Amino acid sequence: MERHEWMRRQCRKLFARERDRGAVPTQSSEDSHIPPLKLKAKRTISVGHWPHQEEYRDVAQSYKGNIIHTTKYSLLTFIPMNLFQQFHRAANLYFLFLILLNWVPVVEAFQKEITMIPLLVVLTVIAVKDALEDYRRYLSDKKINNRIVQVYCGKQNAYIGKRWKDVQVGDFIRLSCNDVIPADILLLYSSDPHGICYIETANLDGETNLKQRQMVSGLPLQGVEFNPASFYIRIECENPNNDLGTFRGFIEHYSGARAGLDNKNLLLRSCTIRKTETVVGIVVYAGTKYALLLCDLGHETKAMMNNSGPRYKCSHLEKDLNNEILWCVLLLVMMCLITAIGHGFWLKQFKHAVFLVDEDMPPALAGFYVFWTMIIVLQVMIPISLYVSIEIVKLGQIYFIQNDLDLYNEHADCRIQCRALNITENLGQIRYLFSDKTGTLTENNMVFRRCSIYGIEYPHVENGCRLEMYEAKENEAAGCSVTVKSACRDKSLSCRSLSCNRSSLSLHTLAAESEEDGQLSNDFLPLTSAFCSRMAKEVIPDPDLVNKLSRLCAPMLLSGDVTFETTSSLELNYITDFFLALAICNTVMVSSPMQPQHLAQPQTLSKSLDGIKLIFQRFSLPLFSALSAHSPTRSRGSHGKTDDIFHSRNSYSNGPSDNEEDMRIEGGAENDTDNELMYEAVSPDEAALVHAAKAYRCTLRGRSADSVLVDLPGIGAMIVRLLHILPFDSNRKRMSVVVRHPLTGQVVVLTKGADSAIMNLLETPKGGEQAQETDSHIREQTQKHVDNYAREGLRTLCIARKVLEQEEYEVWLKGQLLAESNIDNREELLNVSAEKLETNLTLLGTTGILDRLQEDVPETIESLQRAGIKVWVLTGDKQETAVNIAYACKLIHPSDQILTVNCQSKDDCAALLEDLKLEVQCSEERISQKKTAEDHGGLSSGRKVSFILVIDGRTLNWTLEDASNCFLELSHSCKAVICCRSTPLQKSQVVRLIRDQLKVMTLAVGDGANDVSMIQVADVGIGIYGQEGMQAVMSSDFAISRFKHLCRLLLVHGHWCFSRLANMMLYFIYKNVMYVNLLFWYQFFCGFSGSVMTNSWVLILFNLFFTSVPPLIYGILDKDIPAEQLMRVSELYQAVHASEAPPPFVFWFTVLDAFYQSLVCFFVPYFAYVGSDIGELAFGSPINASALLIILLHQVIESHTLTWIHVFVLVVSAGSYFVFVLLFSVCCLTCSPHSNPVGVEMLQMSQPLFYIVCALTTVTAVMPRLLFRALHNTMHLSALMQTALREVE
Repeated sequence: MERHEWMRRQCRKLFARERDRGAVPTQSSEDSHIPPLKLKAKRTISVGHWPHQEEYRDVAQSYKGNIIHTTKYSLLTFIPMNLFQQFHRAANLYFLFLILLNWVPVVEAFQKEITMIPLLVVLTVIAVKDALEDYRRYLSDKKINNRIVQVYCGKQNAYIGKRWKDVQVGDFIRLSCNDVIPADILLLYSSDPHGICYIETANLDGETNLKQRQMVSGLPLQGVEFNPASFYIRIECENPNNDLGTFRGFIEHYSGARAGLDNKNLLLRSCTIRKTETVVGIVVYAGTKYALLLCDLGHETKAMMNNSGPRYKCSHLEKDLNNEILWCVLLLVMMCLITAIGHGFWLKQFKHAVFLVDEDMPPALAGFYVFWTMIIVLQVMIPISLYVSIEIVKLGQIYFIQNDLDLYNEHADCRIQCRALNITENLGQIRYLFSDKTGTLTENNMVFRRCSIYGIEYPHVENGCRLEMYEAKENEAAGCSVTVKSACRDKSLSCRSLSCNRSSLSLHTLAAESEEDGQLSNDFLPLTSAFCSRMAKEVIPDPDLVNKLSRLCAPMLLSGDVTFETTSSLELNYITDFFLALAICNTVMVSSPMQPQHLAQPQTLSKSLDGIKLIFQRFSLPLFSALSAHSPTRSRGSHGKTDDIFHSRNSYSNGPSDNEEDMRIEGGAENDTDNELMYEAVSPDEAALVHAAKAYRCTLRGRSADSVLVDLPGIGAMIVRLLHILPFDSNRKRMSVVVRHPLTGQVVVLTKGADSAIMNLLETPKGGEQAQETDSHIREQTQKHVDNYAREGLRTLCIARKVLEQEEYEVWLKGQLLAESNIDNREELLNVSAEKLETNLTLLGTTGILDRLQEDVPETIESLQRAGIKVWVLTGDKQETAVNIAYACKLIHPSDQILTVNCQSKDDCAALLEDLKLEVQCSEERISQKKTAEDHGGLSSGRKVSFILVIDGRTLNWTLEDASNCFLELSHSCKAVICCRSTPLQKSQVVRLIRDQLKVMTLAVGDGANDVSMIQVADVGIGIYGQEGMQAVMSSDFAISRFKHLCRLLLVHGHWCFSRLANMMLYFIYKNVMYVNLLFWYQFFCGFSGSVMTNSWVLILFNLFFTSVPPLIYGILDKDIPAEQLMRVSELYQAVHASEAPPPFVFWFTVLDAFYQSLVCFFVPYFAYVGSDIGELAFGSPINASALLIILLHQVIESHTLTWIHVFVLVVSAGSYFVFVLLFSVCCLTCSPHSNPVGVEMLQMSQPLFYIVCALTTVTAVMPRLLFRALHNTMHLSALMQTALREVE
């Protein structure tokens, strides 16, 4: 808390100076409660005795209540709301119109109750489904709302148990370790002595690593234990929003103290308290608020506002279905017009009245009535059950996708997650795949590989040999090898993360063993799992770097007997600060099995101040002059006591060791403690760098809110004061910490980030000619090493520092405090403040971190490309790194030609794109001519030369603004595109450009928060469970654990889902058109009167029940090609998609086939019974039976799979029809007015002619379809047959 009190005093001094100059208006005590900032949308919370307290209470009434309601309905609103939602569908409105039309007497076709059956069945099925889903949500809400939490009661002056739903805004909540947070709470007290609280956000974003939260600082707290009774505050913050990463506001104490609020002070609902005994906070956002009398609830907590549930996107196949339904509507209208016109002409030919014909009704009016009657009769032309069937089929497809064992990751114990319920068929139409690199193509499991400090590279040969040795062992066990080849040396760097046992080598031992030509200790031979995180911990130090660091703690140094001429004092200064930055420039938390958290506690110094002083005087470090001049008085005025700068662990209290064995990394009681340290990092990069620093005995041992405990080699454990942490930002691409240097007491900025961000911020070389030459040399060599690392496929981070004068720091601190207390544009001001500080940096060095490829990535990309899918990589990494990884994963082949687009201006960008486009076109023409000549000459051409477009972020931005068309044409001719240094916005813009301009199906896959935008823009978004949290997964349509699962998801399930749904929709249209035409042909023999030759019950239930189940089984279980064949021959994805896509001619061919079958089904029985005295119902009996058999056999012909399930469903469908009509003819006397069905079916089925007619009709109707299929498969072999023949050859 000393840091916060010091900052508060400094801020008050700064404001006092401004007030003396008249820059800041003064505030009287009476209006001190008025905030200096006015928000357009704000929330005010007042606790205690404040002016206008009654007004605050009236306002607070609008946001009381913590009860959550995720249900859509209540008992009173279920029926009206569910019907309202269902009638948003045009098909339901259409059938409601038919029901109302059938109530008109002059156009009535059936009984009023019968016409209601189809719509009632559909509405009931969907309503039951919605009710069950809502009831499950209700039970979950009830369980959550009735949880108990400790809430402070002013009347009893104690904390009492309350249910979550009774918590209100302004309540004080007390939580213990492992408690779940019931609402969004502002942290006011923590039992941690440094005011820290740890939370786990797994319930919110899926991340299991702990997050650190800080209690509100700068307020007078009463005593050690927080007492809400005497705590009078007023909080003003932003209104509820769904941004989990921001929180803006300020808190004002009655005494006048005011402090800014940010996201570090907020505990979000659904998170869990960890490693903290007790916390107390005040509720700022509760669960819900009541908006309307009908219980319309709007969630206020950030967790509930982000709970959007499953994602819904519009399927392209359903869009095509809408067009086909419009054609069916047009056919229906034409058939009804023909019937109406025919009825009018039929009436005109009679000069006298006809039986049952109103002679007073004009023929035109009669035809008009018949038109609407036929609309009712032919209503099954519009497949109302198709929409429900599609939903059921998609649910079945999702079930089988989620339970596919080949998509299950046993190591992570997770399976594929389908979050979008209505776009499964889109998986079979993908043409462009956009992928992130880190964490998507690679493991995102970082391992420190090598580094460069002071312009000198330390290759860490033993460390590289260790990784290569385990690479070989792992590949031998797995039977595969994945390496990233260096472009500049023969050595190959492993792209696979490997494990090893912990080494017991000391620093001086490694220096001696380095002379043995890379011989490794036998301690490295045992292997552990390839996914074990210990591999990242076991970093073998570089001997040269060890020798230089060992001089800090050499015993001879203190005696002055030895001088070191090889290492300059400036270089040693760089090395020390480099590893100090690796250890503390992060947000890593430290723990151990015996201690849940390690805090930075003041301890004794391992070496005396005089000893440390002697060390630095021997090396004549210029920074130590500041330490000598930094007197206790001056230090106390700026930060605190000088003695507080140095602290050590008790294990060092006996002074320096007399032998060099103290330099051992592993060994002894102290090192046993080192081995037990566990680091919890937000990103794998941070963990890798901390473990690398630990390998050189710069060990991070503890962390608190305002300090870290670090071991420095030769010095011991020291407290490093953290003044500020400037977190990583995707725009800045760097992170910084402002610290009080543990050796000099100066304010130092330590920064790490991408080389593109750091190199541009370096200070201009100053000093003498030699100093400028040294600085330039360091930059040139470091940039050279960065480029080499990138070409080897390593991730690079540059490390820099900046020393601030006290006056310079105070000026910056003023702006920083103002930015922190701002509410409206706090993030923008903080970024501006950080950019002001991160200038004129001094480059210390760079690191190379190895990130291995995921297993089977090269094979997956190759399969996807053979399937006709273009793979683009959109990454924020360096160009060299991205290209090298592209080579490793076979996105680029050695024969491919790389087109690099890196421009300095917009004009150059447009000109270069035009030149490259012309070059590609000319090359394609030459290749085409060469191929033609080879074909005529009977020669076989070699591998086709492909083009790979590589473009950087700056050029991409200009391209998207002014040269998008040229970029599209060029990229369309390229096999793949790699976009480097791209921002999240650019990623989404590229995906949108391809999706909208080329009108193709796009898929985006990523694992981090920076991939969310492109995942949401793409037609299909896929998130990968990775090391960077669950943001990508929560925003995706499908979530997988490994990149290789894309192959099976697209090539197998995507193909199956698309093929099944496309054929099922055509089949639905076929059977409806076929059956409706039977009624239409009958109109030519009944005076176009709208009469039917079957009873109305059979007419309504024929398509609704008797023929509806087989298509569902077909849509869920049909497999036109086995999964093994689809995986082995990726070209089937593209070939079958092109052949089975339902273009217009396929639709019309299906309709014509339905017309033909309806003609046969009607006229074969007609000619069989012509001249007999058979009745209309008896005539319709063989027609209905034949139509059922034809429709079912048609599906058998079109099916590719016939199992016992298919046979069972077909038999049950046919049997249910015959059982129903037999029972109907026996039992139902008055079920179908205007006709008497009693005994009709019994009589017909007892005659042999019935079966002869049905058999002849069925064979005649399906024979052309069967012959067509046989002829088509003979002349145009299916993709499966072609593949089988190729394999035989």
